[in-house]
Amino acid sequence: MNELEEKIRRAMAKKAVGYSAKEVVEEYSDDDGVLKLTRRKVTKKHVPPDTQAAKIVMEGFNSAAVENMTDEELEAEKQRLLKSLKEKENETENND
Repeated sequence: MNELEEKIRRAMAKKAVGYSAKEVVEEYSDDDGVLKLTRRKVTKKHVPPDTQAAKIVMEGFNSAAVENMTDEELEAEKQRLLKSLKEKENETENND
């Protein structure tokens, strides 16, 4: 996998589980030809999980491995993924 593909894979995985990002807005005023910072606002923005991105990420996994799983293994994987998503949600809520 090349570097670009890896970046895309990581970005899709991040979007699939949701994330938080800081947003900075700065306002400047012109004081005799010199720009002076007058206001700076930092907010935390939460981007919720995206189901389409999750679907794409899941399709990227080796489908042959999934096809060979038993019902019990599929259920265990489902529970693992749901637990992981819940933990990510809790992390995001705690960081807000």
